[in-house]
Amino acid sequence: MDRLWNPWRYQYITATKKESGCVFCRLANENNDEENFILYRGKYAYIVLNIYPYNSGHLLIIPFVHTKLLADLEKNISDEIMDLTKMCQIAIEKEYHPHGFNLGMNLGEAAGAGVAQHLHMHILPRWFGDANFTTVIGETKNLPEMLVNTYQRLKPYFS
Repeated sequence: MDRLWNPWRYQYITATKKESGCVFCRLANENNDEENFILYRGKYAYIVLNIYPYNSGHLLIIPFVHTKLLADLEKNISDEIMDLTKMCQIAIEKEYHPHGFNLGMNLGEAAGAGVAQHLHMHILPRWFGDANFTTVIGETKNLPEMLVNTYQRLKPYFS
């Protein structure tokens, strides 16, 4: 197989239309949760698959309010983000049995935030050996399943 052919890369290269506005606000306002991979809507935040996942099961918890700073969130919103993070951890643990987790927020473009104007929590399952030579040397990311399969596996935990 051609080293440059990658179904994930192809999917995103063919969708090169630059989105105007905030993608997270758009997702929150649309009524296409399955198409947008939204697993759950809380009162103040929602859970969605990361469409550029590091590993299968990589989820984002996103507040409905558009803000870039954690300090700007009201306590009830930040509390719900943490509660949803715990809910995600339990679901991923039951379905994928990872060896560990990375949790975190990249606040600001310099910190690596892909959507710097709308904060979001990452929950990333990790396995021993998931950052192996293929990722580091080969500049290739192997994902064991497509997003639609991840969505179908995790959705029952959030119903």
